[in-house]
Amino acid sequence: MGVRIGIDENGLGPRLGPLTVTAVSARTTDEGTKRVERKPRGKLAQRLGDSKDLVAFGDSALGEAWARAIALRLGIPASSPDELVRALSLDPIEELRAPCPDDHHAQCWSTLDERFEADDATVGEVARDLDALARGGVEIASARVAIVCTSRLNAAASRGLSRFDVDLHTMERLALEARERLCPEPDASGRSEVHATCGKVGGYNQYSGAFGPLAGRLHTAIVEGRARSEYSFPGFGRIAFVRDADAKHALVAMASLVGKWVRDLLMRRIVRYHRASIPDLPLASGYHDPVTAQFVEATALVRKKRRLPDDCFERTRVARD
Repeated sequence: MGVRIGIDENGLGPRLGPLTVTAVSARTTDEGTKRVERKPRGKLAQRLGDSKDLVAFGDSALGEAWARAIALRLGIPASSPDELVRALSLDPIEELRAPCPDDHHAQCWSTLDERFEADDATVGEVARDLDALARGGVEIASARVAIVCTSRLNAAASRGLSRFDVDLHTMERLALEARERLCPEPDASGRSEVHATCGKVGGYNQYSGAFGPLAGRLHTAIVEGRARSEYSFPGFGRIAFVRDADAKHALVAMASLVGKWVRDLLMRRIVRYHRASIPDLPLASGYHDPVTAQFVEATALVRKKRRLPDDCFERTRVARD
């Protein structure tokens, strides 16, 4: 069996809230590899595909169902949304909280009134989807979510790194972590490499000069173009960046749905935090839309009075953004 990884981002372009980058890994047979590297079909396609088509802000229960069903299959504790996020997080939550101002941890980390929203029937359907995938040679082995908060995005921008750089480097981190954890030693066939498929980053065609954690490693460009850019790294394997990967690759679709749920959960924490001071605030998605603009304007005076740093609230940009 080989190791296949699907990686995708959620929240690359918003004004508010975190960037989440998610990796779902599976051990696959030859037939399983074919299944994950094609668009989901039949009834599975009703629950697994492009997250933009299947879920929306404020209604990401399907993404939650995938996160919970994966956790159940992997034996990950998931009695609450916060427990599940902590278990899936690539980094310890305490490390993620480190940059937070002492008086404003609750903006991103309060779990007040938080609960699961997906019903048991939906979670059960997704669990049966995972059972069917396993019978077809696709056994989910890992799920990890990297959370990059507004403060860390702004710190990167101050160093000249665009959000595209941060997204790419986070994808690399996730791929390397999956490879190290799932196949640190060669298997019986002598293989210790993985194949990672990622959503395209920033419309890049050529990635070699933009790599971060993979920078400096010997590699070969297999193909570089608008639809697909793929690279081979001896000792690591292959990493490909594919346009519309979340609609074409089952593991990328799974990662996108899980990451969408995590980002929405964290964005709603931000809304709840500010509603404690201004109860009639709208449910802002954080994206560049009129509701988010209203949210930013309506909270400006209170944020100033409470001395909430702008860098912890709204993203800045660098020229390449």
